[in-house]
Amino acid sequence: MENFFIQNGDMVIRLILAMALGMLIGVERVLVHKEAGMKTHALVSMGASLFIIISELIGVKYISAFGGGAFNPVIIAGSVISGIGFLCAGMIIFQKSRVMGLTTAGGLWVSAGIGMAAGFGLLGIAVVSTILTLFIFIVFAIIEKPIRKISDENPDILGGRE
Repeated sequence: MENFFIQNGDMVIRLILAMALGMLIGVERVLVHKEAGMKTHALVSMGASLFIIISELIGVKYISAFGGGAFNPVIIAGSVISGIGFLCAGMIIFQKSRVMGLTTAGGLWVSAGIGMAAGFGLLGIAVVSTILTLFIFIVFAIIEKPIRKISDENPDILGGRE
């Protein structure tokens, strides 16, 4: 087992980082009482990373065994994006003439991107993306509150609701 971690240390670090970064985004979602929290974001991010690592390993295997041919490991990355889109669509609900869950769905979508970046070994961009995502969730929420209050008090502002 020790050999496994020595031989695959880079991939293990990628998975752990993807999981941790997704979890950080999930912590913010838990703090604001949203549907998808730490576990969901961590799983989406780590899962995306896992699929990217698998696509790299399969790519190396097929390219060395068959000289490349028609195999394109990037197709797996595209499939991850489609699958996450399906999961995110399930988070969005229309209730009492309001759309709910868009930000949570966006957070899951970004978590998948962060996991994909970690999976490809782009650890710096994964960390920066996590920081920017948390900035959006936390700072924009603070900025948005007074704007929403003004909008609620003046529904016709800037052409508002009809």
